Amino acid sequence: MIVDRSEVARSIISHILQKEMNDAYIVTCGSAEEALEYLHREKFDLITTSLLLPGLDGLDLCHEIRKSDKQHLTPVIVVSSDADTRLLREGFSAGVTDYFNKSLGYKKLVEFIKDVCQRHSGLVGRVLYVEDSLSTAQTTQSLMEKHGLYITHITSAEEALQLLKQAKDAPLDSNEGFDIVFTDFFLEGQMTGGDLLYAIRTQLHYSRQEMPVLVITIEDNKSSQAEIFHAGANDFITKPVIEEVLIARIKSLLLVRHQYNVLQRYSKDLYQLATTDGLTGTRNKKYLLEEGKNLLSQQPQVCLMMVDIDHFEDLNQSQGHLVGDHILHKVGQFLNDYFMDRALVARFAGKKFTLLIPECTLERGKITAENLRCKFLDLKPEGFEISVSIGLTSSEGVTETTLTTLIADADNALHTAQKQGYNRTCLCITHKNITSA
Repeated sequence: MIVDRSEVARSIISHILQKEMNDAYIVTCGSAEEALEYLHREKFDLITTSLLLPGLDGLDLCHEIRKSDKQHLTPVIVVSSDADTRLLREGFSAGVTDYFNKSLGYKKLVEFIKDVCQRHSGLVGRVLYVEDSLSTAQTTQSLMEKHGLYITHITSAEEALQLLKQAKDAPLDSNEGFDIVFTDFFLEGQMTGGDLLYAIRTQLHYSRQEMPVLVITIEDNKSSQAEIFHAGANDFITKPVIEEVLIARIKSLLLVRHQYNVLQRYSKDLYQLATTDGLTGTRNKKYLLEEGKNLLSQQPQVCLMMVDIDHFEDLNQSQGHLVGDHILHKVGQFLNDYFMDRALVARFAGKKFTLLIPECTLERGKITAENLRCKFLDLKPEGFEISVSIGLTSSEGVTETTLTTLIADADNALHTAQKQGYNRTCLCITHKNITSA
């Protein structure tokens, strides 16, 4: 939510924000009164307000926000070009989260908002709550749900461990997982909360970053507090539960999990970048050699094709390398689209592509290769007619084969196809036995 008396300022800030954070839902208000009407109906993740507003000012608005059951922990940024003594003296007691100097400009303000959003983004999440006291659980669960958390409550450590095992085996996009575990340390039954903690760290091999655990214990039980950390907890709180303390602890642990997820995505993106050919969009030779070996060890029948664009050097010389690069890009795009997830498509070198097709017999591979060769005749990338020669081999019927052997056999079959006049498929059934398709 953006609260500013200037319609121009609201428009500029929301425009830049929408551009920088295209999945953000943005509401703008011209007064504190208008903002409060929205705040009664909807929950916001971040509120920015000018200090000077018609009617109630920014600090008055902040006071009202802190009285709200729904919004009282929402970050509030006061935006002002003049950090007067009242703001400095009363701002943080009013509940102001942070202050931004308006004279730095709108773009800096948007950067500041993005930073605050990242620091406070951890409060949305799924909590596995383990508590065997139903009265305690009911009160605490309602408290957490009030702050937008999704709670799965169970009463035993055994059931919690089973749910965590199921979540670990589930697909990443299934939404069956949990962001943190919140458990009582002293649970009835064969497994205590301490046993659950130990299992999370040693059986499921979750690190403290991948699955943060918050423990609740009795205030006067000092001896167990060190034991809680030794068992693998990230943090603990004591009974009776204080709302602000509980939410602050959960928030910090959800942020730990959020940062872990960001690092995982970042690592995945880096790997994707490192194993993708920049020109064609197919996988590169590095990925083929690494993942091809894994695929070959898991699949008893694979076909490997070596696909080469006929007379590409002549096209490069007559039309220039820029046109040649465009053709290579179109060919790579076509191969990716044609095979989708049915094959590993990689640029082997220059104008040569390697296709590794799992669960494919030699007969089926021959049909696939011939269909592909015919499709290339209709492709006409950048308006030029092209054809391809294909060398095909298979692991079918071979007791022991390697990726290196398959590549060499397909390459020999490809050279035979080119010697026989291009625009054809040749098969290498054994190392020496090469025939036309």
